[in-house]
Amino acid sequence: MSTRKKPDDEVAYLENYRAKDYPRPSVAVDLVIFTIADAQLRVLLVKRKEHPFKGSWALPGGFVRVGETAADPGEDLEAAAARELEEETGLSGSRVYLEQLYTFGKANRDPRMRVISVTYFALVRPDLAPLVQAGGDAAQAAWFHVDGLKKLELAFDHRDIVQMALTRIRGKLDDSPLAFDLVPMTFTIPELRHVHAIVTGLPQDPGNFRRRFNRMLDEGLIEKAPGKRITTSKPATVYRFRR
Repeated sequence: MSTRKKPDDEVAYLENYRAKDYPRPSVAVDLVIFTIADAQLRVLLVKRKEHPFKGSWALPGGFVRVGETAADPGEDLEAAAARELEEETGLSGSRVYLEQLYTFGKANRDPRMRVISVTYFALVRPDLAPLVQAGGDAAQAAWFHVDGLKKLELAFDHRDIVQMALTRIRGKLDDSPLAFDLVPMTFTIPELRHVHAIVTGLPQDPGNFRRRFNRMLDEGLIEKAPGKRITTSKPATVYRFRR
């Protein structure tokens, strides 16, 4: 693949360009990490052990690594998000659904300096949630019921970020396979229906949901899995997501 040859005047311009001569905001990535535990939609928060907002609960995240020269530009946003995910939770990006959410850039959102945050939301299967552990720059990490955040003071503008992430996943639930990242590797129809009810906060009619489920089967999103799930009545068929 060919690249455009730079004219001599552009080469000279780039050689003499000094990025430090211009104002540059810092760039961070913040992660809204969801799971389902005890029939509740929960979000992961970490307690800050450094100023600012020392001792407050916040979303996991950190600064994007930036180089000093054009030859060393630093890391991509996606790489920074995956790195922060692993550093803050111990889970690799290959095991967790991760999607860019929005960019938050109010001038006074961080008291230290001008910081623009590119946010991501992540979905952690319930069987992986117990493996999460706090990273090195957090005093502790805990899963909070999303409905309980109203009484909790969060650092920075993280309450707004969580609310936007909730709106996003609820809006995408019916038109994408997001729910499959909030159930175990195999699941029954009622288990998936309960996930939809928990995430949306709305009851799901069993008959209507079964019709939607059958459409997902016909479209090849899911397939039957080996084995059965023991229930109080009779063994139930289990399914899995076709990735």
